[in-house]
Amino acid sequence: MAYKLLFVCLGNICRSPSAENIMNHLIEEAGLDSKIVCDSAGTSSYHIGSPPDRRMSAAAAKRRIKLKGRARQLQLADFKEFDLILAMDNQNYWDILALDRQQQYLDKVHLICDFASRYKVQEVPDPYYGGKEGFDYVIDLLLDACAGLLEYVINSDAELVRQ
Repeated sequence: MAYKLLFVCLGNICRSPSAENIMNHLIEEAGLDSKIVCDSAGTSSYHIGSPPDRRMSAAAAKRRIKLKGRARQLQLADFKEFDLILAMDNQNYWDILALDRQQQYLDKVHLICDFASRYKVQEVPDPYYGGKEGFDYVIDLLLDACAGLLEYVINSDAELVRQ
């Protein structure tokens, strides 16, 4: 059975699909693509069905990462489906927890920046209304955080790696 990660931002067109595809890239490089599965979602319904933002895709392409997928909204069923749910910022974190009214899944929800080692920030800023440099920064921050997350998953679920 695969370990499942869900990345969540507001609209699911910039930060969370970037995290999903960066993580898939790192997982593939580590030869763990059959053992760890990623997806992404948004807390809002603004962009359901839309592809990743073209500016975000351009920033990722500079690092040889292709952004794939279509925006979807976070569902209550996601709490049972995924092992970890990773919020991009504090507002996303609280919106995710608000969906879990019974507070059954608090231990599954984390801020992605908790796994960063080079960047000492708590949130991934939303680059949507900013310039090109904001998208580049988000990709660099997510590369760092996803590398730390992969290390965490491997170390916390050593059985996953041995199978």
